[in-house]
Amino acid sequence: MPLRDHLRELRRRLTFIALGLTVGAVVGWFVYDPVFALLQRPILDLAEAREQTVALNFQGVATSFDMRIKVSLFLGVILSSPWWIYQLWAFITPGLTRRERTYAVAFLGAAVPLFLGGAALAWWVLPNAVALLTEFTPDEATNLIDAQLYLSFVMRVILAFGVAFLLPVVMVALNLAGLVRARTWAVGWRWAVLTAFVFAAIATPTPDVVTMLSVAFPVCILYFLALGVCVLHDRRVDRALVAQGLPRLDGTLADEDAATA
Repeated sequence: MPLRDHLRELRRRLTFIALGLTVGAVVGWFVYDPVFALLQRPILDLAEAREQTVALNFQGVATSFDMRIKVSLFLGVILSSPWWIYQLWAFITPGLTRRERTYAVAFLGAAVPLFLGGAALAWWVLPNAVALLTEFTPDEATNLIDAQLYLSFVMRVILAFGVAFLLPVVMVALNLAGLVRARTWAVGWRWAVLTAFVFAAIATPTPDVVTMLSVAFPVCILYFLALGVCVLHDRRVDRALVAQGLPRLDGTLADEDAATA
């Protein structure tokens, strides 16, 4: 596909994503109140447990309105995740065969649960992070937390975890599109594991190792599962090429393997 067509397709997909996010944000606007109550629940539980005044503070006149817009957009990303994940997949893998598209649809069906699972894991980690960041408040002091900063922190953590759990989808998509071989992912597994642990250490601002490992291990497991899918795909493609007398995707031939053996 020529570069101009790629750019045109990218613009088309981005337009679809924007429309989906807009619809999700409109829905988020109407469910703002219960969602906001849920987002501030860790603060209220912490205040009750410590018997201290810990509350969100809306400093500016328009802060509450601004936060409603931000939370609505955040909910738009969550609610429209099946739509924008599909659009990204469709852009990355436009030239798949019919059989590969079947596998792609099946694996894409796992992308949404992975994204939501990452968001759920972030929500599980969040109370510990809030407790750690506020535990140095003196007993007789009042902790008024800036609502903008708190909710922005919560939304960034949830989205970061969700996107991190989409890693296997991206790996398999690039492999099915013929852009990255499984061997490339396999060679870089050490860097992938290191990156997973660094991400877990940064995304979980708590001192306990258990929380960090509970984040890093799922990311590593998903990486190796995706690597296994890529290996199986490459083997199937190589067998089909050899059966036609063509070189494999890595440039080797079956005769060369026989001679080496």
